[in-house]
Amino acid sequence: MQPRPPVVGIFGHIDHGKSTLLDFIRKSNIVEKEAGGITQHISAYEVMRADGRKITFLDTPGHEAFAGVRTKGANATDIAVLVVSGEDGVKPQTLEVYKHIQEAAIPYIVAVSKMDKPNADLDRTKQNLAENGIYVEGYGGDISCVPLSAKTGNGVDELLDMILLQADVLGLKADPEAAGEGVIIESKLDPKRGISSVAVIKNGTVRKGMFAASAGTFAPLRYLLDAEGEQVEELSFSSPVQIIGWETLPLSGREFKTFLKKEEALAYAAEAQSTKSEIRNAEIIEGVIALPIIIKADTAGSLEAVESQITKLSRERIVPKVILSGVGSVSEHDVKSAVSTPGTLILGFHTKADSAAAALAERSGVTIALFDIIYELTDKLKILLEEKEPRIEVEEITGKAKVLKLFSADKDKQVLGARVLEGRIGAGTSVRIIRRETEVGKGHVRELQQAKIKTSEVLEGTEFGGLIESKLEIAPGDVLEAVTLVTK
Repeated sequence: MQPRPPVVGIFGHIDHGKSTLLDFIRKSNIVEKEAGGITQHISAYEVMRADGRKITFLDTPGHEAFAGVRTKGANATDIAVLVVSGEDGVKPQTLEVYKHIQEAAIPYIVAVSKMDKPNADLDRTKQNLAENGIYVEGYGGDISCVPLSAKTGNGVDELLDMILLQADVLGLKADPEAAGEGVIIESKLDPKRGISSVAVIKNGTVRKGMFAASAGTFAPLRYLLDAEGEQVEELSFSSPVQIIGWETLPLSGREFKTFLKKEEALAYAAEAQSTKSEIRNAEIIEGVIALPIIIKADTAGSLEAVESQITKLSRERIVPKVILSGVGSVSEHDVKSAVSTPGTLILGFHTKADSAAAALAERSGVTIALFDIIYELTDKLKILLEEKEPRIEVEEITGKAKVLKLFSADKDKQVLGARVLEGRIGAGTSVRIIRRETEVGKGHVRELQQAKIKTSEVLEGTEFGGLIESKLEIAPGDVLEAVTLVTK
């Protein structure tokens, strides 16, 4: 067994500077390549310090829709860095990430970012952390806390030193001679190369010519790529690896193993398949209509995040129902599937529609909506669901009146005196007749008088005379509930 470099997850609230911190460490810029400045995928990067020690970093999305992706990122990491802005302090998303770190029982370091900003306050941020149950050194706990600025680079070296110190304490070790195994971080469909995935090796060495296997799928390792996309013969523990040529899409967050024989790889894939989890759509309740949706995304992680977010958009009388989903561009097959289920909407996230699909969609009247930012996709879907939700008429109570006296009754027309208890009673409205808290009949207000003067409505607290048309004989003590039909 040999010491193994740590795999470090960078976690935190959106806009608190996770990607900027990685940029400084890697001396490159990834933020501008991301739609809206939000990291929408997990990415793995390997860095080497001046002393030759390596650290592998995972950059995880900050947007709430990517919570599931972020959790899977946590499963692959040895040490977490919880980034908290020195300006803004703890946010709800910070606490959500902290919960994931605790559940995965990962040791963590707090990095207080944006310390170059004039409003940044380290003591206030530490106090804020303590108020939310995150106790750093000097504030009731023993969690290391490093103030830094990803913009100027101040404190970044101290953070890297702290990560390596934590790794030494953990005593991370691995066997270089073992067959490589690790965790799938992200999967996507490349039109030229087929299905590829980014993974992190947690033990052993992955070599060209072996076979990789994960739940329900395998890949012959004809060639390997490192984190920078360069071809390599082999990669060892803690390194990110790009595995190309999977039979089907491996799930993010699942383990992968490598084997010398194809039969062994297939046997492991079949065994792991039995525990493979799939997203299931909720059962459609009677009286609720479904809006059929086809989703295409560029990666498995994005697809899962979009599906997860869509399930939260259900309304009272309409729910979004995913009938088909997949990785890759919107194809002619997707459009044909939409045509066979009338009213289907095709949503593309970080992907395009191929020309044949676009032409068929135009001829068939199928809507294809493409998005690069997840909240724009969900906002559009919210509007569509609202527009398509069936309208129903419901009775709303606009007022209640208590019958004080019955003056006369002629067949179904009854003259009575009453007092308005709440709301208002209008001439021409329908009323429900309530006796001992039970509805016993219905009626119609033909005429209203107040102080013997005809009026169109009477308000709360006033007494009035009314001509009520009803087949039921109204009695003193009955309550009249005025109801009106409202379309919702």
